[in-house]
Amino acid sequence: MDSTHEASEPLRAGRYRHYKGREYTVIGVARHSETDEALVVYRPEYGDRRLWVRPLTMFCETLYVDGVEVERFKFLDDAT
Repeated sequence: MDSTHEASEPLRAGRYRHYKGREYTVIGVARHSETDEALVVYRPEYGDRRLWVRPLTMFCETLYVDGVEVERFKFLDDAT
């Protein structure tokens, strides 16, 4: 996905798999208080499970891994 994701549809809360294999739960999308930038709030489903944020455009982007285009985070299922 590209930077148009923010305008086209909201990011779904739920479980995602990072292209390196680990799973994360997206809590929602927050806004930076100074810049209004959209930031994804998420937590890893391993380790200390503390909250992290990442710019929405970066969370939704695609990457090339070994010559193959992959999503940085792939949606798995809704939050329960």
